[in-house]
Amino acid sequence: MKLYFQAFIMCQSMFCAIPWPWPVWEEKAREKMLPFLPLVGLEIGALWAILAWLMNLLHLPALAAGLLVAAYPYFATGFIHLDGFMDVTDAVKSCRSLERRREILKDSHVGSFAVIGLALLLLAQFALASSLPERSHTVFFLLLPMVSRCGSLLAVTALPPMNTSQYAGQHLPKSHLAAGIGMLCAALCVGFCGGLPTGLGLLGCALGYALALRWGYRSLQGMNGDIAGYALTMGELAGLAVYVLV
Repeated sequence: MKLYFQAFIMCQSMFCAIPWPWPVWEEKAREKMLPFLPLVGLEIGALWAILAWLMNLLHLPALAAGLLVAAYPYFATGFIHLDGFMDVTDAVKSCRSLERRREILKDSHVGSFAVIGLALLLLAQFALASSLPERSHTVFFLLLPMVSRCGSLLAVTALPPMNTSQYAGQHLPKSHLAAGIGMLCAALCVGFCGGLPTGLGLLGCALGYALALRWGYRSLQGMNGDIAGYALTMGELAGLAVYVLV
């Protein structure tokens, strides 16, 4: 039980910028980290839901509220997934050979495609967050990060990693797949119980993640954390788009 608790703290410390008072690292718990990723998403989602509720309570102007709601998930994760989005965008849009695309993926320099992609992403996120309809958003924002991270759990566990990935050579138990599928189904069921727009928004997140994952994985012919971050960012944007437009 202690190893599982340590695995949760390690996962929270690695994939979330919200401070944890007792950071730990236990190498034996490393392979148990990933199943806790959706729970970290739930933690991020709880604060996102509270923020959206406060924006309604304070009756802030739509643009001001939209800015805060749009920016929150990037600050809450320490921009780690946004970094993956930029790396993958730069690599794939270069249209070079596979070897060169992988080199660009690991390059610490920022290319023009990453800058253009980031600008469009932020504009889309801000526009959608500023257009939220007049209804309760608690369940949607609570579960949106959980759904996207269920996608990451399933993708990292099921797909072969690149040889440069941090997951290369690791043995990830197939029980991770069962955990990811179970949590994803549970989140979608709760979402649809919370209303059709919420359920469709969460489903849109899952489908958006899958499409972005397919694009990144096929282009780079392997799985790594950057692709997971790219797909997570695109999945949450797709979910927000569906939720706002339904």
